[in-house]
Amino acid sequence: MRLKIGITCDLRDDYLAAGFTEEQTAEFDSRETIAAIEDALQSLGYATEQIGNIRALAGRLVAGERWDMVFNIAEGLNGFGREAQIPALLEAWEMPFVFSDPLVLALTLHKGLTKRVIRDLGIPTPDFAVIETLAEAKALKMAFPLFAKPVAEGTGKGVTGASKIDHQEQLEALCATLLANFQQPVLVETFLPGREFTVGIIGTGADAYVPGVMEVLFTQNAREDIYSYENKEGWKGRIEYRLADDAVAREAAASALAAWRGLGCRDGGRVDLRVDAAGKPCFIEVNPLAGLKPGYSDLPILCELAGISYREMIAQIVQSALKRLR
Repeated sequence: MRLKIGITCDLRDDYLAAGFTEEQTAEFDSRETIAAIEDALQSLGYATEQIGNIRALAGRLVAGERWDMVFNIAEGLNGFGREAQIPALLEAWEMPFVFSDPLVLALTLHKGLTKRVIRDLGIPTPDFAVIETLAEAKALKMAFPLFAKPVAEGTGKGVTGASKIDHQEQLEALCATLLANFQQPVLVETFLPGREFTVGIIGTGADAYVPGVMEVLFTQNAREDIYSYENKEGWKGRIEYRLADDAVAREAAASALAAWRGLGCRDGGRVDLRVDAAGKPCFIEVNPLAGLKPGYSDLPILCELAGISYREMIAQIVQSALKRLR
């Protein structure tokens, strides 16, 4: 009998229809992405069923529906624990699922808490502060330039050309804007002037490996030399993605893998790093629930550059989850 895999997700179209903005829904998935995942799973011999978001899942679980495994890519809507909500529900029903557990997803969404763990693991990361009030921004004593963004957003939300800060007035103005617009603390870090990498990782624990290190290069059409929301959303013509395998890229891969294992991430995702003024790759953030839109999201692009097809990427992710079950 074929393994039956349910797919949990937040469809972007549903939230746009409900009145949410393009930026508010930037992390949610398109019907094209769900279709691509479903096609890949079916081609691998699995039976699939689309479940929907957390409310749909909760209703179907209460009604007695079950799946052999859930392929969870739901980002959630509210709170620091939003990515952890469906995994927590699935754990309560003792139902296996793909990707990281609720502890990891709740921790890693909060970039400040994640960096505290990373720092404790001895992995290089830029100096930082988590700003919760404008008074804290006024009192902050860090050398400029700095970089600021919301502490718990993805897809470059809240990141613009103004995110690089060169003086105190800029810092206070940006923190005031971000605190008001996103209703969450602001992560302020020492600005890293060097190369930018995203490191793909597939697998769990000792079995985790790096399929490739992708350098993010900004063309003359980029709005700014920052991996911002605008540059990510409309990356074609603005961003060039290129595999890197020099000594610095290999050091980035080693740091990314150490972070992935140290945080307890599972099955597949990405770690983002940027090089500091001394030439050392530094941890920026981890995405254990990475976007999977073919030809658009970083992980599928990276895997394709490394010679791993979309189907094979999905196969390896599911095999990692199945190995945990066995």
